[in-house]
Amino acid sequence: MVERAAETETIGGTGVAADGASVSALQQAMASGALTSVGLTEFYLARIERLNPLLRAVIRVSAGAPSEAAASDQMRGGGGARGPLEGIPVLVKDNIAVRGLPATAGSPALLEAESGDAFLVTRLRAAGAVIIGKANMSEWANFRSTHSTSGWSTLGGQAVNPHALDRSPSGSSSGSGIAVAAGMTLLSVGTETDGSIVCPASACGIVGLKPTLGLVSRAGIVPISSAQDTAGPMARTVADAAALLSALAGPDPADPATGAAAGRPGDYTEFLDGAALGGARLGVWRGGCTAADGRTAAVLDAALAKLRTLGAEVLDPVELPGVDDISEHEFAALLHEFKRDLNAYLAALPGRHPATLAELNAFNSRNGPEVLRYFGQELFERAEATSGDPADQAFLTAREAATRLARAALDGPLDAHHLDAIVTLTANPACLTDYVLGDHDVFHTSAPAAVAGYPAASVPCGYVAGLPVGLSFMGSAWSEPRLIGLAHAFEQAVHPGRPPTLRASAIPDGAPRTQR
Repeated sequence: MVERAAETETIGGTGVAADGASVSALQQAMASGALTSVGLTEFYLARIERLNPLLRAVIRVSAGAPSEAAASDQMRGGGGARGPLEGIPVLVKDNIAVRGLPATAGSPALLEAESGDAFLVTRLRAAGAVIIGKANMSEWANFRSTHSTSGWSTLGGQAVNPHALDRSPSGSSSGSGIAVAAGMTLLSVGTETDGSIVCPASACGIVGLKPTLGLVSRAGIVPISSAQDTAGPMARTVADAAALLSALAGPDPADPATGAAAGRPGDYTEFLDGAALGGARLGVWRGGCTAADGRTAAVLDAALAKLRTLGAEVLDPVELPGVDDISEHEFAALLHEFKRDLNAYLAALPGRHPATLAELNAFNSRNGPEVLRYFGQELFERAEATSGDPADQAFLTAREAATRLARAALDGPLDAHHLDAIVTLTANPACLTDYVLGDHDVFHTSAPAAVAGYPAASVPCGYVAGLPVGLSFMGSAWSEPRLIGLAHAFEQAVHPGRPPTLRASAIPDGAPRTQR
């Protein structure tokens, strides 16, 4: 029998349901004395203990979380809160460094690595957050094999989609998406190189926000590419994602790209505008989801109809010039950048671990029955075959072309049509988990924003056979305030979130949605 979903549980004596909790509601409960951070943290730790054997969303919990929560209660009792996340538990993807919890990227190769907090974790603590643990992920952020299976890591096992347990949670921020959807945490931090925040957000039915490159520090994150990597918020609502982004964003002296973050908004919740779609100009990129079947395409059409009723002027369709040429150049650049950036990261990482990509390949081969049991390391081997030289002209040409094409693809229609954002479906409904063929990627639309380094937000917009589908809002660099307003206004009108049922398989269209 499938375990009964516990979404109807209430938190402490607050009357707030796990699937209806929000940062603002929990802060009000703690401020009134109806709830403590200790009680809240215990609530989420208990849910993790109960649900994680089924969902495999969390690699490890933090033994220090209860004491951090107690310290938060002391701080609040002393008359002050450090920041907007005071006492709120946050789950962090396991490629982000947290003191006492090595950033493993899901691999046993990094179990003995040592580190302090990543800069973004330092910011979370400064905002009062309680780091509750590390989220499972697609091992090495889905950049180890051409046939990888999203949500699987050697250390965490196979994370599953809470809406249908035989379906993929997508990746690579798989556990981060699952944990929020299933109420195992209120907030989680994911990372994205191309799709790894927005795609699992879409598959799991939550909000994912990939920031502009440089808004959030990359220091302390296991890299794929410094040209595209960024951390970002994953949450049940746009409001909570905005609150988490406010804590994450800011300049870091150790990450030169974040210099441009200086002077940006300090509180992104100020841009939550329920009327933001009135008079907004939105372009529809249908070209990214032409492979969608009729039921999935109908979800997009319904979302567009709602946008129009909310006052948006919808240009349907708009073309993204040159978009089909991005991926070839992107992939060539990523292979080179992975070797360059990972070797530099490992060389500076304290502790006992492989010191280079070549040594990681050897580690995986030695431990093949455990590490390579479902898929290989073809991408590791192809990356190792590159020069890894930052001055390599072939690499420089590939990166320049990828970035130029991606930015032109978005800037062209945004400028020509005076658009506030481009909208499209984020990805196909979750595919079946498959260890033979790997992920079945019918379509996903993350590449233009990811390669350009521009922001994108995915918001639930509908369901196909009980599986969530997300709507993406993409904009120009540093347009997070506008995207947050637009996404929030859409979310408030549609109220698309649906608690996952932890069913064994997807629900056929028209079947009753009873819970067990």
